[in-house]
Amino acid sequence: MLTLSEINIYPIKSLGGISLQSSVVEERGLKYDRRWVLVDESNTFFTQRDFPEMALIKVSVENNGLQLKHKTKTIEPLVVPFGFEHREKSDVVIWEDVVIGEFYNSQIDEWFSDIIGVKCHLVKMPETTKRVVDTTYAKNKIVSFADGYPFLIIGQASLDDLNSRLEKPLPMNRFRTNFVFTGGKPFEEDTWKKFKIGNVIFQAVKPCARCVITTTDQETAERAHEPLLTLSKYRKIDNKVMFGMNLVCESTGKVSIGDKITRLSN
Repeated sequence: MLTLSEINIYPIKSLGGISLQSSVVEERGLKYDRRWVLVDESNTFFTQRDFPEMALIKVSVENNGLQLKHKTKTIEPLVVPFGFEHREKSDVVIWEDVVIGEFYNSQIDEWFSDIIGVKCHLVKMPETTKRVVDTTYAKNKIVSFADGYPFLIIGQASLDDLNSRLEKPLPMNRFRTNFVFTGGKPFEEDTWKKFKIGNVIFQAVKPCARCVITTTDQETAERAHEPLLTLSKYRKIDNKVMFGMNLVCESTGKVSIGDKITRLSN
């Protein structure tokens, strides 16, 4: 039996993740997932690819907004309110897309700029912004500030297979996935098309190409060569290292740890 064993969100792109017992599935991703992003002075997004220390900023969801703390630096926590009068709306560049985002005030920007060491702005994606998924793989679907798709799933068996080949096993948080499931064979998710988690229907659209973030320890921000070095020896397709499957949803609703996963088509 295939069972949902982890649910994770990453409210501010590339900062620390949050593990949940349940979450609401929305069209552009799990509720709160990657609805915020940091951009530089040219309004272009950046991530742990550029600044691995972003992993050390931990995020929690509170009633009035997101609370942020740095894991090692002595600095006052920051609250990013859900409801706010945005300073301005402006274009934001995320990969090949240009979308409208809402900018926060300079006090919030300065908190991030001081920690990361580069002048930056925090941006929220309003509900009115419709960033469209690559139509090569899915039609009429939207996504948040995630790299390309609203959801990502990985089987625990796939990580176990990888760890059996590594000198030092790695945790699942290296792959910043939304869903983890138990049961099944290693890389079974590669073959999925349409399936249900609980009562919510998803479609697997494209394997996930992995980058240098997977080599960043999410607890220390230190970088090494694994797992990309090992994955490149047996998980390379068209010169890209693949691990996990990108998803879109065909229905919305609620998912919870322990939900049964049912394949609907091969």
